[in-house]
Amino acid sequence: MNNQFKAHPWHGIPIGENAPEQVTAFIEIVPTDTVKYEVDKETGYLKIDRPQKYSNIVPALYGFIPMTYCDEQVASLARERSGREIEKGDGDPIDICVLSEHAITHGNIILQAIPIGGFRLLDKGEADDKIIAILKGDGMYKGYEDLSQLPDSVVQRLKHYFLTYKNLPGEPMTCEIVNVYGRQEAHEVIRRSIEDYWLLIRNQAK
Repeated sequence: MNNQFKAHPWHGIPIGENAPEQVTAFIEIVPTDTVKYEVDKETGYLKIDRPQKYSNIVPALYGFIPMTYCDEQVASLARERSGREIEKGDGDPIDICVLSEHAITHGNIILQAIPIGGFRLLDKGEADDKIIAILKGDGMYKGYEDLSQLPDSVVQRLKHYFLTYKNLPGEPMTCEIVNVYGRQEAHEVIRRSIEDYWLLIRNQAK
């Protein structure tokens, strides 16, 4: 019998059989959005988190990887690779930015993405990795296999967004990028976030 109910974007959508080389991404916001949407963890519906502040507009498709979680396994890798004291992960699914030449006009969609790297971001001291990926089959970006191959202007635009997206002008910065990494480490972050997810599910079932 077919499922008559909409799957929860975090728990009900498979990450994909070829993860971490190719993953399903649930897109919450697109560059034309003037408010930041995010999935409500309890209901699975998109909710308004906050207006986008000033001219800080997300420069790519932005969402998360289903059935992942940023907790101790991800935080442990962040401590190891950065040498920083990192208490924990941020307690959310792993975020993903998906690059595409196409003008996709709205979120609340799923797509197939190819991770090519990421940013190890600390948000108030918590691990909050951002995976950078390309849309599967995208004509402009399909030739890039690693973040190091992207034009520097694209990388700098992404970094600027994540360093400033939670701050008004004049406010102290709460986010810091401590590492920029390539495809292989992005795969390891995703693998660890899958471990964190299933640890979360098992703990909730006790």
